[in-house]
Formats: sequence, structure tokens, C-alpha cells
Amino acid sequence: MKAFRDLRSSERLLIVYFFYVALLWPWSPERWIVAGLIAIFLVGLVWLDSKDRGLTVSIFRDWNALALTLVAYREMDWFTPTVRDHHLERAWVVWDRLLLHRYGLQSAIESAGWLLPEFLEICYCVVYAAGPVALGILYLYNKRERADRFLTIYLTGTLLAYALFPYFPSEPPRTAFAGLDLPGVMTGLRSFNLWVVGGYGIHSSVFPSAHVSSAFSAAWGLLLFLPERRGAGWAMCVYSVCVAVATIYGRYHYTVDAVAGFGVSLVALAAGILVSRR
Repeated sequence: MKAFRDLRSSERLLIVYFFYVALLWPWSPERWIVAGLIAIFLVGLVWLDSKDRGLTVSIFRDWNALALTLVAYREMDWFTPTVRDHHLERAWVVWDRLLLHRYGLQSAIESAGWLLPEFLEICYCVVYAAGPVALGILYLYNKRERADRFLTIYLTGTLLAYALFPYFPSEPPRTAFAGLDLPGVMTGLRSFNLWVVGGYGIHSSVFPSAHVSSAFSAAWGLLLFLPERRGAGWAMCVYSVCVAVATIYGRYHYTVDAVAGFGVSLVALAAGILVSRR
């Protein structure tokens, strides 16, 4: 089928991911239904694109790939365990306490009062926009033809983190160790972030950190596929470091989550290098 052959790399990656999720629980029909519907939808977009004399459908395909990461994220809630023993969390939190207390990360962040804690909460809050912002930068500099290559590296970093969640069932430190190691400064935006992750987040796993992996993957994508404007890519790198610190300080993730998320982004970087050479 020509429409299937004309799928973009990023769209093929999405299809593989959703069928992977279905295979993890093969006796669950709703997962196969979701994977099948998304595959049909993406193939249908290819067909519509071939009939469209303008760029409307083609542009929609760019942004649709990002939108489907939300579906991928929500699916991970299917893997939330009914019983937890917190053996992973008890091992991980030791490193957090070394970093936050013995090595003084928390006191350094709070040394200027509410300013830096609020800045880190902003970084954490807007991480969901890292992919759209990076894609928008490509549009801004009239490099939309590179969108699929960027999306391939961004989706690799994001979806690979999601794909590992079922193997590391875990709770974030703010709930697994309620009342312990929390930031000493409560800001307005932190209250908002806690409301978001409490009401709309998933509860299957926090390892590896998809916040960190997706932010760094966006940075690598800009550095690889927008070399004329390296400032944009390096700015995204600096922002990604801030996201990693925010996840640990805010007790949204463990230190090992952030490190693993960075490692996942390096896998995405390797995939991006292969794509760029091809």
C-alpha cells in the first residue's frame, strides 16, 4: 500500500510504539484497538496529504506527531501497579539526600529566597512545550523540511522513556516519602504544578524521567538539524539542565530518574545522527 510506504519516520515510530504497548498486554483488546486506530489514522493522513494541493495536511502531520505523544503518555497509566513495595524508591532516595543535603543543592537553590525555586518551577511547568517550541523554531527559520528528522529524534527520546515505565513501577519522592526532603520554599507555581501532576499525571512510574529525556532530545534535535542557529539548540540544552534540577529539587523525580532520562536522550541523539547521515 503506497500510503503505508509514504509514512514519515516519526509516524512509523509512533505506530511501532503503540503496537509495542499492545504487545506488553496482548490479551487487552482496547490496547490493540488504540494501536490499530492510530495506524489507520496516520495512513489516512498520508492519503489525504497526497490529494492535498497545498500544505495544510502536511503541516498538520508535523503537529499531529507531537499531539500523539499525549496519547502515548496517558496509555502508561494502564501499567499502574495495585500494590507497591517501594524497594526501588528506597534505594533511589539515598542519592537524592546526598545531593540535596550533604552536597548542599537545596540550600544553594534557596539561598536567594523564592526567586530560584520559582524559576525552577517555571522550567518544570513549561517542559511540555519543549517539543512544540523547538518545532516552531524550525518553522520560524523556514526549515520546515527538516521537521520529520527533528520529530524522529524528539519522539525517540520521549517514547523510549515511556516504553521503559512498565519495567520500573515507582512513585515520585514527594508521595513515596510524603513530608520528607521537600523544598523549603513553597511558591505559587509549585502549588499549580502539584495540582497538575496530582490530577492529570500518570502513576505507573517515574523512571526514567521523560521530562528530562524529552527536553534534551529537543535540544539535540535543534543542534543537529538547525546548525545555522546553534544558539537555539544550546539555549534548549541550558533549559534542559534546569528541568533536570527542577525535577530533583521539587521532588517530582529522583536523581537516578534524571540521569536515566539524560541517558535516554543520548540514545535519541545517536538515532538523530544516523538519520542526519542517511
